[in-house]
Amino acid sequence: MRHALILAAGRGERMRPLTDTTPKPLLLVHGKPLIAHHIEKLAAIGVNTIVVNTAHLADRFPEALGDGSQWGVRIHYSYEGPEPLETGGGMLKALPLLGDKPFIVVSADIWSDFDYATLPAEPLELAHLVMVPNPKFHPKGDFSLCGDRLHDSDAPPDAERLTFGNIGVYRRELVSSEAPGKFQLGPLYRRAIAQGRLTGEKYTGFWRNVGTPAQLDELRDVTRQR
Repeated sequence: MRHALILAAGRGERMRPLTDTTPKPLLLVHGKPLIAHHIEKLAAIGVNTIVVNTAHLADRFPEALGDGSQWGVRIHYSYEGPEPLETGGGMLKALPLLGDKPFIVVSADIWSDFDYATLPAEPLELAHLVMVPNPKFHPKGDFSLCGDRLHDSDAPPDAERLTFGNIGVYRRELVSSEAPGKFQLGPLYRRAIAQGRLTGEKYTGFWRNVGTPAQLDELRDVTRQR
């Protein structure tokens, strides 16, 4: 895979007041923006074109990241306007920059040791999602995993309920027929699951969501010790 999308357009309301002046993906962990963690890992596996979708404080991203040359990649910015288009609308708007092949998508506000090189270059279905054990802040999870298939309310008895880790590989077809505008990916996932067209895998390694100042502080403390 040569293309990736990093979702970075959210306002980061729960991270205020830090995000009043700095976009959440540009908050620092050990002197480096959160988003740089992903850029480095994507560049290391051969991704050469990275799209960063922006809205809130959008001008700060080119200032901080430039054109990507410092990592040996090309960064394109998909500006959504003053209000973000949510995950689905943002992906749809970015499609012209993402090539014709399946592409990696990761949220800028997570941190993990997941190896992007293990993702399938050609997912069997519309998308392949990385699932993680349910964190304390999301105990009911998102979907159930049985083998490599994701299920929703009709999960088989031996399926395991897990949380979407905001890492995946997507085919354009998941969103390409949708109308432009603001919409979330959640309903599209559920539609694909109902059609038997969403696969997944369980990742049990280091993974953190970075949504609040407390979670950011915890990440800084934990990663300093690793």
